[in-house]
Amino acid sequence: MTDEPENLTKALLRKIDKKVDAVEARMMTMEAELGSQINSLRADVASDMITLEKRLGDQITGLRRAVIEYHSSAVGHGALLSEFEERLRRLESHVGLPPERR
Repeated sequence: MTDEPENLTKALLRKIDKKVDAVEARMMTMEAELGSQINSLRADVASDMITLEKRLGDQITGLRRAVIEYHSSAVGHGALLSEFEERLRRLESHVGLPPERR
C-alpha cells in the first residue's frame, strides 16, 4: 500500500504539471496576440495622426490664403477710397463748396 499513495501523488502532480503547462502555453499565445494587437493599434493611431496633421495643415494653408486675399482686398479698397476722397476734396474746392463736416 505504500506504493499506491506515492503513485497517486505522482499522477496528480503530473496532471497539475500538464495543466500548468497548458495555462502557460495559452498565456504565451495570448501575450503574442496582445502584442500584435498593440502594434496594429500603434500603426492605426500613427496613420490617423498623419492624416489629421495633413488635413489640419491643408486647412491652415487655406485659412492663411483667405486672410491674405482678404487683407489684399481690404488694402486695395482702402487705397481706392482714399483716392476717391482726395478727388472729392479737390472737386469741392474747385467748385467752391465748403468741405463736408464730419
